[in-house]
Amino acid sequence: MPLSLKTEELNWSWKSFGELNTSELYEVLSFRQSIFVVEQKSWYQDADGLDECGEHLLVKDKNKLIGYLRLIPPGMKYDSPSIGRIAISKEYRRNSIGSKIVEEGLRKSATIYSSNSSTISAQEYLISFYEDHGFKTQGEVYDEDGIPHVQMVKK
Repeated sequence: MPLSLKTEELNWSWKSFGELNTSELYEVLSFRQSIFVVEQKSWYQDADGLDECGEHLLVKDKNKLIGYLRLIPPGMKYDSPSIGRIAISKEYRRNSIGSKIVEEGLRKSATIYSSNSSTISAQEYLISFYEDHGFKTQGEVYDEDGIPHVQMVKK
């Protein structure tokens, strides 16, 4: 059962890679691995060389990391900016935190890249979630690290 929580009670902070201290970096990498590798049983290299150019949204409840998003600049992964590595602790899901994280990622992207467009690689089961945020599928479903994904674009 999801926790009852107000998103405004959470600590939302953006940090560049260089602004992350070693404890925060370890916390982020451990958090992502616990969800994308362990929980989803997808054995892949999470540290993909894009963290250093990205902006990182850390969402904490008190001092515990419970949500995360990585924003990649245009030209690094796709022609447009890209939000990704969106993760929420299992016990905090179904509280609209995911929607708030996506909205904040798109807001930050528009602010620093002057672009309302974004390209993502979405897990197939989340297509309708991202459609609710203005994304449209582009192309066919493909396998990414053993999980069906589809490219989606918001213009």
